[in-house]
Amino acid sequence: MKKKLFYGLGFVILFLGIAVSLFQIGKSRSFQFFGEIYPRIETQQKVVALTFDDGPTKAHTDKIRQILREENVKATFYLMGAEIENNPGETEKIIADGHEIGNHTYHHERMWLVTPGFVKTEIESTDELIRKGGFKSVITFRPPFGKKLFLLPWYLSTNNRKTITWDVEPNTYFQKTDDLVKNALDNTKNGSIILLHVM
Repeated sequence: MKKKLFYGLGFVILFLGIAVSLFQIGKSRSFQFFGEIYPRIETQQKVVALTFDDGPTKAHTDKIRQILREENVKATFYLMGAEIENNPGETEKIIADGHEIGNHTYHHERMWLVTPGFVKTEIESTDELIRKGGFKSVITFRPPFGKKLFLLPWYLSTNNRKTITWDVEPNTYFQKTDDLVKNALDNTKNGSIILLHVM
């Protein structure tokens, strides 16, 4: 009886250990089981990548585009397929301003326990909308919430796609402008990828 209890307890501990490990791997910004992942770019140059997730939205994306234009800055917009369809014409404006477009899935679901068909549909339907908007360059990919486990990285690697995450995320933790700016400046290094949102 004690032996069975011991083995049962050992199994539960092992199961929990594996589950916690997979959870940590699934949200890691710098590791995935398949393919290339970039939380930042190694460079000595004083450059960063400014990225905006979850658009396009009408009011806020226009404001951000205006500021970027005034400051002569190019950025990457990780767009959701549903938002592209809900806000016709916005993708074309981003492209016309010379910004890069990335794929942020169609529905913005966590891409953990999903089917291969779901992964394919989320990515390809969004790619199609991005291409219809006129974007001709390579479309990189950013997983919603940075979550990925097996199927998503496998799909991306078999389709020669890069996963782009980030190493600076000021508006995840701060809402006040001064705090957001201070956090970004304190944590940004050469080659940093800065995550912001268009909401």
